[in-house]
Amino acid sequence: MKSPKEVALDTKLLGMLSGRAREAAELMLEDPEIQYFQEYSNTVSIKRLGYNDHGPVHMRKVLMNAIVMSDLLTRAGIKLNLEQEGLGAVDDSRVAITVAALLHDVGMSVGRERHEFIGADLALPVVDRILAAVYCEELEMRVIVRSMVVEGIVGHMGTQKIHSLEAGLILIADGLDMEKGRARIPLLINAESRVGDIHKYSAAAIERVTIEKGQERPIMITVAMSASVGIFQIEEVLFTKINASPIKPYIELYADIAGSELKRYL
Repeated sequence: MKSPKEVALDTKLLGMLSGRAREAAELMLEDPEIQYFQEYSNTVSIKRLGYNDHGPVHMRKVLMNAIVMSDLLTRAGIKLNLEQEGLGAVDDSRVAITVAALLHDVGMSVGRERHEFIGADLALPVVDRILAAVYCEELEMRVIVRSMVVEGIVGHMGTQKIHSLEAGLILIADGLDMEKGRARIPLLINAESRVGDIHKYSAAAIERVTIEKGQERPIMITVAMSASVGIFQIEEVLFTKINASPIKPYIELYADIAGSELKRYL
């Protein structure tokens, strides 16, 4: 059974997509295997390892973030790689983004270490099944989008060099899911201090992340926080991902700390 939060996000997501990307999303959001993958990944992440949300809500939010940024790039006249290279249309790029986002953390069902690579292996049969339904007899397109999905999954931690704007969107979209709600469950479960808690407590200081049209660049990201501990999320997590992403040149990044002046990073 999906939670009310997941159901609400599903409705919002489908309203943001059209064409084949929406078709892929519809198939994936109603797929029992994908749902079980997402739920078990969250169980391992939160209950076994003490990390924050890596489950169905997180993966949906990553897709939403990626689509918003993709739209901003398109409106600014920036073509994603499949269109740049004459291999596909914007819709095909969004299929790759959709499939990668909704599967990018399934490797957490095994563990944290190298979960991006483990996740790609686990996801491949599901990816093939979804793309076969979306592209039917278009074998070449299935091969191209499949490779881009794998790039998005293995590249979402910034440990693997990525080259496409599509994968770059997944990388940053993942880092942008840092609002305090994502840390709430592990904070409730683990009341005692532990090594690594800075991730949870810094995330708990993040009030809001906004993605909108920039003043000088296509994408403006503003991270509003209640306390300066939230700076850790920007400087040690998000900024690392932005630096590794091919879409870095198109981003303005700001920190809005309560009681302080707006701080610009990019």
